[in-house]
Amino acid sequence: MTELHPTKGRLLIADPSILNDKSFNRSVILLTEHNKSGSIGFIMNKPMSYVVSDLIPEINCDFSVYNGGPVSQENLYFIHNIPDLIPNSIKITEGIYWGGDFDFVTELLINKKIKSSDIRFFLGYSGWEANQLSEELSDDSSWLVAENRYSNILTTNSSIWKNKLMEFGGEYQIWANAPKNPSLN
Repeated sequence: MTELHPTKGRLLIADPSILNDKSFNRSVILLTEHNKSGSIGFIMNKPMSYVVSDLIPEINCDFSVYNGGPVSQENLYFIHNIPDLIPNSIKITEGIYWGGDFDFVTELLINKKIKSSDIRFFLGYSGWEANQLSEELSDDSSWLVAENRYSNILTTNSSIWKNKLMEFGGEYQIWANAPKNPSLN
């Protein structure tokens, strides 16, 4: 297997060995930034029990809100695939953008001009200081790096972790099929 390096737009797959990490156990993170200053990403497969209107009552919207990571969980973030409708969006990779003018997002949601397949909301984000992610990757015990081959990652669900491990094959296939709590096996 070719070892990939973290890059904006790639996925971080939580290695099965981090079972005891509440934040990242069975997580798949889309990297939205990776540079000398550090790395930022959002957990793609951990929906919360909230919808947008629970957090912003004036927006009547039932789109799910995801746990983006343990940093700044009091803030709402979003990624999307509609930069032509949301000014000031930051390109992550082809077809995926981060943030933008939230006033436009609010209007689009109120007027039902955005589909849930166009945008995903997160409370918090996943962040690493300079060199921290590289150190975690060199330990070979925290993360696997994979290309994002999803035509629309915004429509993925909680099975993305299992699916990505199955692609890695070998011992990862065993872990992919293991119960969430191995002691229940």
